[in-house]
Amino acid sequence: MSQTDYYKTLGVDKKATPDEIKKAFRKLAVKYHPDRNQGDKSAEEKFKEINEAYAVLSDPQKKEQYDTYGSSGFHKQYSQEDIFRNFDFGGTFRDMGMGGGEDIFSRLFGGGGFGGGRRGARGGFRPGPQRGSDLEMETDVSFRDAVQGAEKVIAFRRNGVREELKVKIPAGVDNGSRIRISGKGSPGDGGGPSGDLFLIIRTLPDPVFTRDGGDLFVERSIAFSAACLGVSLDVPTLEGDKRIKVPAGIQPGTKIRLKGCGVKTLSSNTKGDLYVKIGLHVPERLNSDQKKLVEELAQKGL
Repeated sequence: MSQTDYYKTLGVDKKATPDEIKKAFRKLAVKYHPDRNQGDKSAEEKFKEINEAYAVLSDPQKKEQYDTYGSSGFHKQYSQEDIFRNFDFGGTFRDMGMGGGEDIFSRLFGGGGFGGGRRGARGGFRPGPQRGSDLEMETDVSFRDAVQGAEKVIAFRRNGVREELKVKIPAGVDNGSRIRISGKGSPGDGGGPSGDLFLIIRTLPDPVFTRDGGDLFVERSIAFSAACLGVSLDVPTLEGDKRIKVPAGIQPGTKIRLKGCGVKTLSSNTKGDLYVKIGLHVPERLNSDQKKLVEELAQKGL
């Protein structure tokens, strides 16, 4: 399926009227029609491209989607089946005084059409039952709900109607994870099934933890004396505080690992780890006694 600029394919401006688009299409369709270019593969490809462009730009709804999302975004939502859905290929060419449209369509775009076909009242090609398009929407999920799982009520519009749905957020989802909700996409045509709805998870930041896959990270600052002598600290985990021992002589930026205190991701049966990054707390102000002690340490090379 082509992802070129449909306006350039037809040689029209984006502000072209429906009549101008139709006129440009007819001129190119006559020029590249297979009956006039038998055996010319390049002309055949050009003929396919201009028909695809016209199928989109002549349909107000598809044209609006194309203008809104551009070629790349449009083709993420529309397959070739979607593009030619309800496009009366045979009728279009009969209006131009050219026959054989349905046979040409079948030959160029494959067999009996997309998923089986039927003929409309005017004899034009009509696709058979077609599955509806998939829909996508982003939803915000708190850090804790993403890690531990939750239920969330989402509101979305389908076919212009607002709907609400209770969705289970599985434990371990991460930023960018996709949750598939079967049958909640766009309705199908001709009795075809509805598409699916895909929720794209956007995880909100947490004031305590950061995350990388199944691993969690927290930061704790200790005094210079604690870094020199060692200290025991209470650090937060998802299951509550845990006490760790910071060894004497630890260097700023060192990470202490708590094995198995991370997150169980969707793709893993085991939890990741939690890392405590040790920082050094430097007081902004010293009282006279503290200053004197620091000066004495400095004299001793510390």
